[in-house]
Order: sequence, then C-alpha cells, then structure tokens
Amino acid sequence: MEYLLAVVEEGSFTRAAQRLSVSQPALSHQIRALERTVGHPLLERLPDAVRLTPMGRAYLPHAVAALHSAGEAQHVGRPRGDLDRIGLRIATLYSVALGIIPPAVLAWRRLYSDAHVELLEFGNSGDLANLMNFGGADVAVSAAPLHWDGPVCVLGREDLVVVLAADDPVAADGRRTIRLSELAERPWVLYAPDNGLAAVVAQACSVAGFIARPAVHTHHTSTAVQLAAAGLGPALVPRNMIEADFHGVQLTPDPPVHREIVAFTSTAEVPHIAAFIDILIEYGAVRSRMPRHTG
Repeated sequence: MEYLLAVVEEGSFTRAAQRLSVSQPALSHQIRALERTVGHPLLERLPDAVRLTPMGRAYLPHAVAALHSAGEAQHVGRPRGDLDRIGLRIATLYSVALGIIPPAVLAWRRLYSDAHVELLEFGNSGDLANLMNFGGADVAVSAAPLHWDGPVCVLGREDLVVVLAADDPVAADGRRTIRLSELAERPWVLYAPDNGLAAVVAQACSVAGFIARPAVHTHHTSTAVQLAAAGLGPALVPRNMIEADFHGVQLTPDPPVHREIVAFTSTAEVPHIAAFIDILIEYGAVRSRMPRHTG
C-alpha cells in the first residue's frame, strides 16, 4: 500500500523507487503482488505517466486510511511528549500545492516545529473527498467538493489565465486580456477528465460560445503550461502555476475565469488542525467563513 501511494504521488515508478530507496523491479513486483491480492489492476501504465484505474481510485482511500491508522498505532503506549505524536496530513490539488500551501505549512511549523507534515496531491476534488471520507487526511484544500458534511471554510479563489507561445500573433500588441471567443477556432491544450480543471475549462468555453477542440490532452496542469508555451495551443491554467522562468505569454480572460478554493475537514475541533485552518484563512485572503453544515 505504501508503494502504491508513492507511485500515485510521484506519477512515476522511477521517481517512486528513488523516493523509497528500492529498485524499480522490486517496486513493480510489489505493485503486481498487490494487484493480484485485490484481483484487479490498480494502475494504468502510460508512455509518459502512471494513473489510477477506476478500481485503483476506489481502492486508494482505503489504502491511505490503513496506512494512516498504522502510523497512529505505532504511537500508542509510547511515553513520548505531545508534539512527538502530532502529525498533519494535508490533501490538496496539484495547482493549489504551489499556491497558499507552502507559506501556510511554514507558518504552522513555527507553532509545531517537531511535528510531521505529509502532503498528498490529487488532480480533482472528488478524489480528495473520497480520501477524507475514509479518514485518509486531516484537512483538504481544493475546489469545493460536491458532497461534504463537515466544516467547510472558503479561502478565496484560484484565478485562471490563458497561456500562449511567446511569439503568438494574438500577444504581439502587448495586450494583457483576451476574450476566449477569439481562440474558438484554434485547437487547445485540454485536460484529461481526471483533472478537475477539465470541467472548469469546458464551462468557460461554453459560456464564450464554443466547444474547445483538442490539440492534446494532459493529466498534469504543469504540463499544460509547457505545452501551451511551446505553441501547441492555448491553455487555461491557474495563475500560480506560472513559474518564474516561464517563456510563454499569459493573458487574463475577459470575463475572468476562476474557481473557489476551500478547506474542509471532519476534525476542526482538534487544536493543531484548527491552527492550520486559521493560517490558511490568513494566507488565502479569505472572503467568508462557512459554519458546519449538512448536505
């Protein structure tokens, strides 16, 4: 289960093996053994990526919850201080992990310097909600989940920008905004369905009066930035995914395109988790706070 989680988080058998300090053949053998035990393939091996199968998506929250419980069980009965038993497991979207998460974690560790932090990154908020339902993480930071019965705190919004190649004619006049309808006839860099941004992009294009046709689909938001900057087509990406060494052009959509970012948890009453949510509010420039609700 630990090996499976590492492959999912790294998106690569090679990087997962390096992280776990095991050989890639040994890692692959253990994953195949797990798949035989489950009775179904859990991972789909693609030429440039690894992704969960439908059975893998259903299985992963149980695996994460089991690993979390096993880790907590190791502390039972040990005569150690409170800080040694404090850990924070954060589930988040890939794009959000590059936004408010780093400064929030840094600020939280100033309060709990001896605590352990683990970051789990996913492509869409549905997977986060499944993980949270099985107790696999302490707090999730993502787009608002469709169904969640615990506390939800609105942190702000994630603004999306249009990325184009540096020599694109549209950007030749130094403009800073663009109407998506101006790009309706072009092939686009789009997201695979398992990326939560796929629905956001489809909705934005629909409002602009067209259905974007794909030049290429990608599972990873950071890859979309690079593909669009290389000239394969326009892409809508979160502004905080644009790196300092970005070589393309970014334009603000008119009207703006964004999605709401929230923090949600089932254990807000735990002091160290509540402290992290309070820090997220500060760094997320919160607009409002939602109380516990049902439905």
